[in-house]
Amino acid sequence: MRRDQIAVGQELGPLRRLVTQEKINAYAEASGDFNPIHVDPEFARKTPYGGTIAHGFLTVAYLSEMMTQCFGKGWISGGRMEVAFRAPVKPGSTVTVRGTVVEIAQEGDRARAECEVWCEVDDGTRVLTGRASALLE
Repeated sequence: MRRDQIAVGQELGPLRRLVTQEKINAYAEASGDFNPIHVDPEFARKTPYGGTIAHGFLTVAYLSEMMTQCFGKGWISGGRMEVAFRAPVKPGSTVTVRGTVVEIAQEGDRARAECEVWCEVDDGTRVLTGRASALLE
C-alpha cells in the first residue's frame, strides 16, 4: 500500500473466518502441535473449557491474512506484530479480525503504518489484541 492511500484512523478489515474442528485438526497437522486440548474432544470435554479450543496461532494466522490483504509486500517483507491471547476460541465460532491505523511514522526512507489490531468472536469478546505494523510504498 502506498503512503497516500492510508491515513491515521483508517479501519482495517473486517476479515471473518469460521473456526471448525477440521481447521483446528489441519492446523495441528501443519504445526505438529497435537496437544489434546486442541484435537481430542473427549479429553477436552473434561477441562474447564468444556471442549476443544483452537491453537492461538491459528488466530494469528488470520491476523496475518488481514495484514497481507491490506499491505501486501509491505507486510510480507517488513511486517511486525506483538499480540496477547485473551480468550480461547472454540469450534463453531466465527473469528473477525479488525484493526485501526494509529500512527504513520517515518522509518529511514520509507513510512511504516502502526496499527492496533484484534480478533473477536461472535459475542464481541476480543480473543487476541495487540499491535502490528507494515511498511508503506
